[in-house]
Amino acid sequence: MPKPKVIIAKLGLDGHDRGAKVIARALAEAGFEVVYTGIRQTPSQVVETAIQEDAKLIGISILSGSHMELVGELMRIMKERGVNIPVLVGGIIPPEDRDALLKMGVAGVYGPGTPLKEIIDIVKKLVGVVQ
Repeated sequence: MPKPKVIIAKLGLDGHDRGAKVIARALAEAGFEVVYTGIRQTPSQVVETAIQEDAKLIGISILSGSHMELVGELMRIMKERGVNIPVLVGGIIPPEDRDALLKMGVAGVYGPGTPLKEIIDIVKKLVGVVQ
């Protein structure tokens, strides 16, 4: 049985990717196939990668403060392209923006200090991996 594939991406001009790399490694060690797109991706690049890779989930790491605009654009493009997979967002997200991101259709928002086990468990749940 193939490993579920997840995309980990950094949107916009944010160049800090330590958190994204930690999440990517933890998911790989938990049995996922991880495609890390690197820094400075556009929403359309991330959606195209998810389509090409037949990904089961997109994880966005963002620290730049432009999460509302960039994630909103990502969700809009996904809808236009018929991509119906969960999106998780992690990084420095103000509490007042969490609800707005969830209303956009994001499956979850996680900040610094979230235990890796919690993230792995939610990804397993969202992609249908039996635990």
